[in-house]
Amino acid sequence: MKLTRLKAAAIAAGIASMMASTALAADVKATMIIYLDPSVQFFNPVVKGAQDAASQFGVDLDVQYANNDPVRQNDLIESATASGVDGIAVAISSSDAFDESICAATKAGIIVIGFNNDDLDGAKGNCRQAYVGMDEFASGYELGNRMIKEFGLKSGDVVFNPREIPEASFAVARGGGIEKAMTETGIRVETVRAGLDPAEAQNIIAQFLIANPNVKALFGTGSVTSTVGAGAIKDAGVNIPFGGFDLAVEIVNAVESGAMFATMDQQPYLQGYYPIAQIALAKKYGLTPTDVDTGQGAFLDKSRISSVKPLIGSYR
Repeated sequence: MKLTRLKAAAIAAGIASMMASTALAADVKATMIIYLDPSVQFFNPVVKGAQDAASQFGVDLDVQYANNDPVRQNDLIESATASGVDGIAVAISSSDAFDESICAATKAGIIVIGFNNDDLDGAKGNCRQAYVGMDEFASGYELGNRMIKEFGLKSGDVVFNPREIPEASFAVARGGGIEKAMTETGIRVETVRAGLDPAEAQNIIAQFLIANPNVKALFGTGSVTSTVGAGAIKDAGVNIPFGGFDLAVEIVNAVESGAMFATMDQQPYLQGYYPIAQIALAKKYGLTPTDVDTGQGAFLDKSRISSVKPLIGSYR
């Protein structure tokens, strides 16, 4: 079963309201595992959402970072399983690297909720009981089609889609959605590995644009490429449309100024809040974990960006 984000928000608000008058003891233990490191600002609201849910639902929460190391991430999953936690919230950044450890956790009776990234085959590809996050392929496809329509991209054009970690499931899914939209129109997509260091990524993107003056549009795939894309376009001295993903101060400013056409917001706060809330509800009341799509209505252009601006900087 899949909840829309409006229905899910209404349910969560109702539950939170009922519990607001009572301080809950931390009688549920949960581990949240983030595949990158604490310096990646995107995950600040994820952690804030998880902490808020832990406070409201009585959860002893431990947040761990895998530092983009699949071996470390598996170790963290296995350690949480061995410690006997009630639930694990984990970003499934690979479609195969964590299958065994997650299945072992569920077989041990642990509630496992995927968040932010999911197996490319969804529930068919992984033992996690639910996923909280954006439909990343659909979001990439939507952004691609909106860029085609807005800027008159046509057959024979070339666009550039740098990817922080090309093999990561989010990059495969989002980039795949962008490529599908482009391919249907006869547009060629070029891509490179941009990495996670913002300064390096900006230089890589700028150098590619300088070397390839035929590029007609730029697509960011994640928070890093989307944060530095407008700067790279300026550094390269070109004038091309730019769209991407996620929210950060730089991204909001770029959309407001017109340097960036639009961004796709996956609502990271909810990606932290709902997994921890669902772990608590499953443990305490036997409620079945449920998929939540946090990316519905995610398209934010200049006309809509001001509505989310107050949230930016709150979790830095």
